[in-house]
Amino acid sequence: MSSAGLDVVTIRNEPLTPSSHLNLKLDHCDNESIRVYLAFSGSMIPMRIMESDSIESLKLRIQTCKGFVVKNQKLVCGGRELARSNSLVRDYGVNDGNVLHLVLRLSDLQVINVKTCSGKEFTFRVRRGRGYDVNYVKRQVAKREKGFTNLDDQEVVFDGEQLEDQRLIDDICKHNDAVLNLLVQKSAKVRVKPFAKNFELSIVAPELKDKRVNDVGVTDDRVKYDFCGGENYSRGYEVERHVVPRKTPDRDFILEPVIVNPKVELPSVIVEMINSTFDGLDSGRSPIRSTEGTGGAYFMQDLSGQKFVAVFKPIDEEPLAVNNPRELPMSSDGEGLKKGTRVGEGAFREVAAYILDHPKNKRRTIYGDEKGFAGVPPTAMVKCLHNGFNNPNGSPKVKIGSLQMFVENSGSCEDMGPRSFSVDQVHKISVLDIRLANADRHAGNILLGKDEDGQTLLIPIDHGYCLPESFEDCTFDWLYWPQARQAYSPEIVDYIKSLDAEKDIALLKYLGWDMPPKCARTLHISTMILKKGAAKALTPFVIGSIMCRENLNGESMIEQIVQEAEDHVGPNASEAAFLKKLSQIMDHRLDEIAGSS
Repeated sequence: MSSAGLDVVTIRNEPLTPSSHLNLKLDHCDNESIRVYLAFSGSMIPMRIMESDSIESLKLRIQTCKGFVVKNQKLVCGGRELARSNSLVRDYGVNDGNVLHLVLRLSDLQVINVKTCSGKEFTFRVRRGRGYDVNYVKRQVAKREKGFTNLDDQEVVFDGEQLEDQRLIDDICKHNDAVLNLLVQKSAKVRVKPFAKNFELSIVAPELKDKRVNDVGVTDDRVKYDFCGGENYSRGYEVERHVVPRKTPDRDFILEPVIVNPKVELPSVIVEMINSTFDGLDSGRSPIRSTEGTGGAYFMQDLSGQKFVAVFKPIDEEPLAVNNPRELPMSSDGEGLKKGTRVGEGAFREVAAYILDHPKNKRRTIYGDEKGFAGVPPTAMVKCLHNGFNNPNGSPKVKIGSLQMFVENSGSCEDMGPRSFSVDQVHKISVLDIRLANADRHAGNILLGKDEDGQTLLIPIDHGYCLPESFEDCTFDWLYWPQARQAYSPEIVDYIKSLDAEKDIALLKYLGWDMPPKCARTLHISTMILKKGAAKALTPFVIGSIMCRENLNGESMIEQIVQEAEDHVGPNASEAAFLKKLSQIMDHRLDEIAGSS
């Protein structure tokens, strides 16, 4: 859910060549230049680039012309993300006439000035793409303004327009305004609080004139307190209770867990998340699509509409999928944006990451309520129907996808320097990523939270590209953080020792995902390198460097080891024979590394 959202700036159909490139040097190298087309937000503009340009320099040229921030850009060509900044355009096979799809996230920070009806003014900032809405603004004001307690009695006005509580800040500032000026004032509306039980009450009192309160979902005593004068309800008001049958409403949405194995009982944390999401939908709280990411991701609200409880990612809205809302092309061969992944399998991988994030000192034998070692938020597979999802080709259809618990956070690791993170937190993320061969770990999909003592927690999300069929696109942003160069603690080494790839594969199958053989092989190999490396006291940096390529065209050491093992045993060897030989080759390579360090 992090990475990017689409910008909405109007684009002119003109060559994207800054004045600094209109010189003889460009003309001299014209035989190497190619013409491509930059597509985003429904617009397409021609652009002439050099095949020898790096991806980073290409992004810088786009930034020079349009003012976009480089780190917030994603480029996709031919169904593959151009993710490695130091690789060349030619390395990704970009040819003359190709279309480059540009996916952006709006500027990170939005400044908000708020003036209340009492004349007080506040200024604070929110981070774009996090789903902050008008109600969030009201809550922030309530923290600073005494007497600002009943949020329902306050309204927010922008340029003379009253804003609904669920209105996203990103939607209000469509043109990336530097400052958002809001006025918070006392509402003139009379709001009636809805209740939900199947009975009516008549309150008999002279001054109330037999007014009837319908569908009150509280006890009779509570009704006396609420409607008969608070602490003074003992004044003798009579309350008559009338049971009235109520028809079950016809719902226009569906939300149910997907359970393949009927023997599986969902843990209470998952049940509570699904129930809270259901209550939100039932009360009319529509899903809110995130402005981030290359696929469809929806913030699901609670009953009150004042907070998010989950994030839903439908499989048909994944990058390159049929209903992708980011205008990315459909995959021509079924492969995802990352090598070794398949379109439509991201939700399975999201759930698998949660299942395999075993709690400390305890392997998951089934779903459980215990917090995982690295802290992957609780995630489950569900089916959901709602007209708020992306359905460009007709009426809403039931969608299957992952539902992940929304975690309150103060941004991501992009927002602050890595030196502020604890070694233990970074190491836990590294264990998860190495083991799952994550092909998309960047600072934007590690959220910043707080533990009970107020210490910073790193919360890993977005695991749709873990457990790939190959290691070609493995990327770990933490690889170059200083914590990665320190050795694992004895506690983490003990945890790594407890990991068992064979049991993990069996567990996933029991819960409904029969892993493809190539993905199962990846889990075997990545678990093996993690266990062997930790046993030899190698740092996360060293182990991670074995798994990640230095550049696009150079194979990583783990790829070399795999190829050597395959060449030795031959194509007809059993998987057990292959893994045995691979283990021997890996031991030899690791001994060389340990001996030279």
